[in-house]
Amino acid sequence: MSNSTAFIHSEARIGKNVIIEPLAYIDKDVEIGDGTWVGPNACIWEGARIGENCRIYSGAQVSSVPQDLKYEGEKTRTEVGANTIIREFVTISRGTNASGTTKIGKNCLLMAYVHVAHDCRIDDNCILSNTVQVAGHVEIGEYTVIGGTAAVRQFVRIGAHTMIAGGSLVRKDVPPYVSAAREPLGYSGVNAIGLRRRGFTNDQLNEIQEIYRIVYLSDINTTKALDRIKEEFEKSPERDEIVEFISLSERGIMKGLE
Repeated sequence: MSNSTAFIHSEARIGKNVIIEPLAYIDKDVEIGDGTWVGPNACIWEGARIGENCRIYSGAQVSSVPQDLKYEGEKTRTEVGANTIIREFVTISRGTNASGTTKIGKNCLLMAYVHVAHDCRIDDNCILSNTVQVAGHVEIGEYTVIGGTAAVRQFVRIGAHTMIAGGSLVRKDVPPYVSAAREPLGYSGVNAIGLRRRGFTNDQLNEIQEIYRIVYLSDINTTKALDRIKEEFEKSPERDEIVEFISLSERGIMKGLE
């Protein structure tokens, strides 16, 4: 169902039980899944692929042209997973030739005035609080929570199940399962509350804490810390994820708090 004042391009593909409110704009080459609601004055631009049961509020701009001088009009996309909520005046740029796609996962919440730049990948169940600014090519793992007004530098990677304090400047990679705070941003412990809410056991939490004691609280460099972790801990999903994340970090991981 769409209001008569909304513009819907003839080539847009609209699912069942979609509601499009007054003055919304739906461009060509757009797909909107069943049950999604598009609020008044929201703009869904070319290349958008919106999942089922999403809610897109007033003034949001989804799949807009990248704010990247290297973009030359190439055909790219923005993908938004099912059940994701995009609040007022959120801006999400579509991809460039670098990756072709900006991707937002399922069950995410992007609060008012969040910006997600081109070629980012945000996994499922993430929360970006008001005015979080995410530069291009950033990767954010599942169940990450980022506090309001935080800014994330381009090409940064943020691991799954992390909690980043509001107002943070994220210049380095943030490994999985941790809380990060202060300026400059640093390790402030394991995200124990979030992990318990998601069913992690005490044994898993203890293992993660012991691993990060080696990474952040022992007087050895990162390479030696990884070697020690692989020697002292049996293989587990959590150990392997931490080791792989840190090993693949090109920008380097954030420091420990002093």
